[in-house]
Amino acid sequence: MKDIIRNQLIALGEDPSREGLQNTPERVEKSLKFLTSGYWVNIEELVNEALFQEDYSEMVIVKDIEFYSLCEHHMLPFFGKCHVAYIPKGKIIGLSKVPRIIDAFARRLQVQERLTNEIANCLNGILNPEGVGVILEGLHLCMAMRGVQKQSSYTTTSSMVGCFKDDEKTRGEFLSLINSKTR
Repeated sequence: MKDIIRNQLIALGEDPSREGLQNTPERVEKSLKFLTSGYWVNIEELVNEALFQEDYSEMVIVKDIEFYSLCEHHMLPFFGKCHVAYIPKGKIIGLSKVPRIIDAFARRLQVQERLTNEIANCLNGILNPEGVGVILEGLHLCMAMRGVQKQSSYTTTSSMVGCFKDDEKTRGEFLSLINSKTR
């Protein structure tokens, strides 16, 4: 990968032996490996033993979870907030596992729509809950830095499964709670 990056620098008209660029191929390689580390995450190992039997049947929400990803079309960052809710059916997940699952899917080349669905489908498969709701709000640098150059445009995507899809009241409660300021 370092040779490819060095050749990219040359193709851009740069001198990879210049002081500021001498270690850039190694730094970029390390950065890209971290930013795409989600490809090597085993979700079962990530969740480990953080599933618990619990007689709780109300909505669980983890909101304002930061995410960072790379758009698969331009390999530029997109980032923002993720809001996740589920209604348990006898099983809950350790709260720290929700952001870890988000990171596992975000640290891949992505589109926001797929990322939203992957998070919802993963939680639905792990928990088998009454339903799952996921909303992502993202700022895409491919839109802000290049192309249309709209710096303040956010993209919102949602994925609703089970009762979040089928029950307007449940969906409405989720949307109301993620928009409330409870802190």
